[in-house]
Amino acid sequence: MTASLRLAVPNKGRLKDPSTALLRDAGLSFESTDRALSVPVRNADLELIFVRTDDVPELVTDGVADVGITGYDLLAESELGPSLEILAELDYGRCRLAAAVPSHNSDIDNWEAFSGARVATSHPRVTGRFFAEREIDVTVVEFKGSVEVATKIGVADAIIDLVSTGSTLQVNGLRAVGTVLESQAVLVARSRHNGTVARLATALSAVVAARRTRYLVLNAPRDRVDDIADLVPGLRSPTVMPLQEEGMVAIHTTVATDAVWDLLPRLEAAGGQDILVLPIHQMI
Repeated sequence: MTASLRLAVPNKGRLKDPSTALLRDAGLSFESTDRALSVPVRNADLELIFVRTDDVPELVTDGVADVGITGYDLLAESELGPSLEILAELDYGRCRLAAAVPSHNSDIDNWEAFSGARVATSHPRVTGRFFAEREIDVTVVEFKGSVEVATKIGVADAIIDLVSTGSTLQVNGLRAVGTVLESQAVLVARSRHNGTVARLATALSAVVAARRTRYLVLNAPRDRVDDIADLVPGLRSPTVMPLQEEGMVAIHTTVATDAVWDLLPRLEAAGGQDILVLPIHQMI
């Protein structure tokens, strides 16, 4: 009997709930509690192990887990990151590593101006590589905890920290100078050349793709099909089917979720009627 594949899943933080939701949306059936360290998946040869997000790269590299979900920033920071393959970008947990300086008493306003500065960060490897690639000499100060306070207590001239909206920087009297790295949740493994790993990657990618897309159904006069098709080309082309009513057709297609807001009034103006926008659960 072959051993179950082990998937390392974040046990807390901003990636925990979206990760378990993604797995369930992919059709995996399991029960989990805050105290559970590992749970079997009932309908797949898969075991979920709940671990710190920071530990995922090491656990996958060491073979404790076969595949894992972590943040791209953590993968980039880990010295083990280069040994792992990103199987899928999961489109949640989005944030960025931003460089920031005190708003009122810093002249730093571009990357070259960082030369000679002390930069506090919880991502010293990423920070060091970033400035080294640009041949800018900085002193990297590794800082755990609230990095935003580093300039206030005088241990650094600037910081590089994870931000989502930038509001935390403003509250702490900091202004952003630029972005060092964009991050989101990713699925990683030592290799995709494992049937179950590849199947898992496909299932999760199908959910991610479906979340970005909506299924659009509408009725329209036959002589308006070309105008509507120009607005909604779909994956290849719209499906057009005649209705019982003479001169009318039904049009089925897909559209980007982000485009729906702007698209609906344009479809109506082009002759679309009885417009339905439906969710898609998985799409390959």
